[in-house]
Amino acid sequence: MFKFLMICAIVGLAAAFPGVPVVDEVDGVVLRSEDIRPDGFESKLETVNGINDQRSGDEYGNIKGSFSYISPEGEHVQITYVADENGFQPSGEVLPTPPPIPVEIQKALDWIAAHPSVEH
Repeated sequence: MFKFLMICAIVGLAAAFPGVPVVDEVDGVVLRSEDIRPDGFESKLETVNGINDQRSGDEYGNIKGSFSYISPEGEHVQITYVADENGFQPSGEVLPTPPPIPVEIQKALDWIAAHPSVEH
């Protein structure tokens, strides 16, 4: 029953959030698609217009996957992710990153770590 619910949830999410707008319906033809393993699921999707999606999950709800597509600007976009007990963790070059810690603040943090406060 759990596997069935997981598959329904994934299909529902894929339908609700298509992710990449397809410029022409003709370009969205699916070339390859595979699903379901006995101990979880595995899904692979490839379309003519360069959209690739692959993910796998186990019986505990842990999911690993990636997707890629060509942006309207012609840039190849690829995102890999893990969804487990630590939450959803995406990674990719197109995702925003925090700015570096200023040198002065890093020095202060290093000093605090080297000189812990003593409680009386």
